[in-house]
Amino acid sequence: MFKRLFNAATHLFYPHLCIGCGSDLLQQNSLLCLHCINELPHTSFENIPNNPIERMFTGRLAVVAATSGFYFSKGDLIQYLIHDLKYKGNKEAGIYLSEIMGTLMLQSNRFNNIDYLIPLPLFAEKEYKRGFNQADIICRGFSTSMNIPVLLKNIVRIRFTETQTKKHRTERWDNVHESFKVNDATVLKNKHILLVDDVITTGATLDACAQVLNNIEGIKISIATLATASK
Repeated sequence: MFKRLFNAATHLFYPHLCIGCGSDLLQQNSLLCLHCINELPHTSFENIPNNPIERMFTGRLAVVAATSGFYFSKGDLIQYLIHDLKYKGNKEAGIYLSEIMGTLMLQSNRFNNIDYLIPLPLFAEKEYKRGFNQADIICRGFSTSMNIPVLLKNIVRIRFTETQTKKHRTERWDNVHESFKVNDATVLKNKHILLVDDVITTGATLDACAQVLNNIEGIKISIATLATASK
């Protein structure tokens, strides 16, 4: 009885609000209310072979499977949550969404037998200024829901690249060419890895990283991003 009264009093003075719409939440472990959860723009690509994400790499890279969890549109909830993660340090938002996505990927049976989760690396100076790599945070959520270890720092970004946002397709590929290096290829020999990032637009950066990994003997590569920038 005392515990229920204490929780009720705490909730009165420190309400747990939905970060999507601001409504009062009863579930202390959730960031979104049921309405916002139901409105999340799932792609369902995890269930679809030859989906739009996989087709981005056709003719360039052989992937076992690829997916994006949510559609990303200007001004929508997913954009807000990812912006909050990247630029305001709301790691909880990234973990929450990636746990949801990881559970769906596991249920699809298209992302089985993965040995390591590998976050797409940031250039060291950029990661230092931001304080973290958002792909690392997304991997944490995947790791929790999929029970797969995260492999950090074996793949590094060896040169600074300008933002891809305002570049057209060809410029994006040129901008990230030869930007990545593997520190210890033996760790990844004959392994199936899931390369992870936040948002995919053309796939240029993920492709540049995957091409370096693809030189490792026996490696299998799958790709997952939290969101895709186009429907």
